Amino acid sequence: MLHRASHFWARVEIFLAAALAASITGLILLNVVTRAAGNAIYWVDEAAIYAMVWMSFLAASAAIHYRSAISVTLINEVLPDHARRWLTRFVDLVLFVFACLMVWICLRWFMPWQLMQAGWDVKAFQGQTFNFIYAEPTNTIGIRKVWIWLVMPLFTLGALLHATANLFHPGRAAQVEAAE
Repeated sequence: MLHRASHFWARVEIFLAAALAASITGLILLNVVTRAAGNAIYWVDEAAIYAMVWMSFLAASAAIHYRSAISVTLINEVLPDHARRWLTRFVDLVLFVFACLMVWICLRWFMPWQLMQAGWDVKAFQGQTFNFIYAEPTNTIGIRKVWIWLVMPLFTLGALLHATANLFHPGRAAQVEAAE
């Protein structure tokens, strides 16, 4: 069940990353056309950058599920099968530890418990913690950056799900990929 949830979430991440890639193309084309017409829309650059960031993090999380991240395979290719399996398990463990550390980092950065203790009052939260994550605006779009930064907890939860599934089902990602 854990691996199926991981597989489903990886497919959602790939779909969203593909949609964001298409939106980046559209935003860049819009930018070219409006600049050529002498009537540039300045928020388009920033929107394209944020779409690229979201696309990258979503695709990176899905890559953990499929074990398809860029890697150096020189050692892996010369190892016997049993050692290769141990190396794959070690990589899975490292990714799991990384995802757990990312959970800790996101909790320290977003401080949800402190925000809750402040009664969801952003100004009181800022006064108590000197953390301005929930109030800082983007440069040209005019929304709060926290909406952009939410990709980090989303990436973290996806990476944790995929790394955990890979730890419990070491050979499943390759089997699912081969079946598709």
